[in-house]
Amino acid sequence: MTDLLYSEIEEELRASVRALLADRCPPESVLARCETGEPYDRGLWRTLARDLGAASLAVPEKAGGAGASLREVAVVLEELGRAAAPTPYLGSTVLATTALLALEDADGGEAADLLASLAAGERTAAPAVPLSAVPGTGAFPSAVRADSAGTLSGTVTSVADAVAADVLLVPAEGRDGPGLYAVETSAAALSVVPRTSLDLTRPLADVTFGGTAARRLAGAERAPAALERALLTGAGLLASEQLGIAEWCLTATVGHLTERRQFGRQLGSFQALKHRLADLWLEVVGARAAARYAADTLATGDPDAPVAVAVAASHCGELAVRAAEECVQLHGGIGMTWEHPAHLYLKRAKADQIALGTPDRHRAALAALVDLPAPVG
Repeated sequence: MTDLLYSEIEEELRASVRALLADRCPPESVLARCETGEPYDRGLWRTLARDLGAASLAVPEKAGGAGASLREVAVVLEELGRAAAPTPYLGSTVLATTALLALEDADGGEAADLLASLAAGERTAAPAVPLSAVPGTGAFPSAVRADSAGTLSGTVTSVADAVAADVLLVPAEGRDGPGLYAVETSAAALSVVPRTSLDLTRPLADVTFGGTAARRLAGAERAPAALERALLTGAGLLASEQLGIAEWCLTATVGHLTERRQFGRQLGSFQALKHRLADLWLEVVGARAAARYAADTLATGDPDAPVAVAVAASHCGELAVRAAEECVQLHGGIGMTWEHPAHLYLKRAKADQIALGTPDRHRAALAALVDLPAPVG
């Protein structure tokens, strides 16, 4: 039977990441960054990715990584969600790294070299797909064309973490079918234009290729599978980030209701509020089990992974939003202000809810996976 409890190593990793984020990423620091043109804290990212080795966790030792697993990556994502940390961890360490791992040296070492640089924290990457791309559709999500010379043309909208990336992994359709290409963000004829994002801690950008030079990493035989693996892994591990969001919201709300007094009593002593928090706590416990199981199946290559991901993504996506809404409402007037960080978590939760598939899309996928017929009429 799968052991979903956190191992001693996972708990030590959590403690290290939490201590770093408490020191370098307090809520007031995140709020201040949201009002600047530099939402990402590059110094924090270097410490997290390179010094703590969080970028190398899922990469085998022979490929320059730490040789851990996606379970450890999920622990890091929990803490990043708990801090609403502005880092490109999802795009670079989860999506891009997973795609490169799936290529297995598809192009004479090109993918391996890029993978090693990501694992070392020397560079960052992001897949040039919309954040709303859904795994399991069987489609190759590409609005980009590749010509016979390997130059790319087209526009991809709402790409997460592109503004912080050194390299973009670009799915493109060519004369020989779909392929996966690497493009330096410093390349000529490439435009990365930030767009207004609901989640200020994970900015989106529209990426336009205007005859941009690219390096082909994989062709039709490997590119679709690599991208599908990356999207499935991203959707499954995003549930851990959503779990972290919900935990912070629950903890912050309990703390506020314990301290705040009204009518001569602690607000938390009112039975109606107790019931709301008890219900939320039960949902968080269930979400933890779902997120942990999804991470474990992805880490072990379990064939049940698509089912586990669909369950975790559909449940945790809605829970994070509900927890954030309760946090804002139960904090009263202060919860509605810009000065209080509650809005950061609500925006992150709402953005995550549509990232890599909405809960409804994942429920529909789950129904097909378990052969559950749709309701008649």
